[in-house]
Amino acid sequence: MTELKYLSGFGNEFSSEDPRCPGSLPEGQNNPQLCPYGLYAEQLSGSAFTCPRPANKRSWLYRILPSVKHKPFAAVPRGNLTEDWNEVEPDPNQLRWLPFIIPKSAEKKVDFVAGLQTVCGAGDAKSRNGIGIHVYTCNTSMVNRCFNNSDGDLMIVPQQGEILITTEFGKIMVEPNEIVVIQQGMRFSVDVFGETRGYILEVYGAHFELPDLGPIGANGLANPRDFLCPVAWYEDRKVAAGYSVINKYQGKLFACQQDFSPFNVVAWHGNYTPYKYNLKNFMVINSVAFDHADPSIFTVLTAKSTRPGVAIADFVIFPPRWGVADHTFRPPYYHRNCMSEFMGLIEGHYEAKAEGFQPGGASLHSMMTPHGPDTECFEKNSSAELKPERVAEGTMAFMFESSFSMAVTKWGLQTCQRIDKSYHHCWESLRSHFDPNWKPSKQQ
Repeated sequence: MTELKYLSGFGNEFSSEDPRCPGSLPEGQNNPQLCPYGLYAEQLSGSAFTCPRPANKRSWLYRILPSVKHKPFAAVPRGNLTEDWNEVEPDPNQLRWLPFIIPKSAEKKVDFVAGLQTVCGAGDAKSRNGIGIHVYTCNTSMVNRCFNNSDGDLMIVPQQGEILITTEFGKIMVEPNEIVVIQQGMRFSVDVFGETRGYILEVYGAHFELPDLGPIGANGLANPRDFLCPVAWYEDRKVAAGYSVINKYQGKLFACQQDFSPFNVVAWHGNYTPYKYNLKNFMVINSVAFDHADPSIFTVLTAKSTRPGVAIADFVIFPPRWGVADHTFRPPYYHRNCMSEFMGLIEGHYEAKAEGFQPGGASLHSMMTPHGPDTECFEKNSSAELKPERVAEGTMAFMFESSFSMAVTKWGLQTCQRIDKSYHHCWESLRSHFDPNWKPSKQQ
């Protein structure tokens, strides 16, 4: 496959046209009486018309046929994709999942949509406030069908296997250690190249933004220039047997049929696009004197709530970096949090739990549930020589942190059969080091 091209920047005003049709973008206006090449003009709005200009999101698509040309939608089975947060009783325990199983292609062909399973979430798509956390496990490409999410934005985090995503805006290749965001309403199809697995953060009612940098200054963390969106690409393809458009709407799946490919956009312009980001480009900021900084310094993207400083969801990573803090227990501290913390591991070994937490697995530490380093990590790092060292080399862990108190689905707790019931044992051997006769040493 020819190497794909991209446009660089976060939230920019972009424009792109397929080089096979030069001049396909109208000049000086959005919807002329007759578009070049006999195309249809269609606007895709990602915000209310009257949003303040910095938050106003929309793109104009110039397509061979408009997306309105389709048969009526009808409900289709949604499998383990759900928004029912009351299927099972709440569970405040620390939860850890072994790697989620990828179906073998020799046994059953499963594409991206069929392989979606909801692990946990909270809130409500109808009221446009909440999140869902899913995994995808699949082994075959989507053929003559695409997906769009009317409920919110999807952040896809591949863990095993690269995925080629065809969107109305063009094609995006995404590999492990990259993420891709498909914003609300955008149609896409996923090609895979073997057994494939990853994580998805779905956000209702808000779009992802770069976090404010405050005293950090103008540069740092995820820099805008490192975000990439696709260039225009189209196919003028008839599908006599029918092309399925699958729509996630109010937590359920619906499908309609049409006789042409939806990826027929010859040109487009706007600031509402899909985009990807390579996590290796993250500019890490860390403590260079003492103490373990809060993990918010590793925030890549945030979906803000209406409360200042409180996120519907943050996407946080724990990338390779230097650890140099003096007089400090360097791994993550013991913690009880007013936020919910869902963690996944793309590759390597997470620093606070070198054993048990595996790539392709996950953990959930719910609101105010205690968590922190296991016994081995605590004992080792309480007496380690504090010299400069590389931390998390060859590792990429991440966290979806949310202000919502998330419920785990029946699939997540029972059906998937991947709950690690021994998880709590990693803290059972923690012992008291309390010494009532302790005196400060001369070195302190």
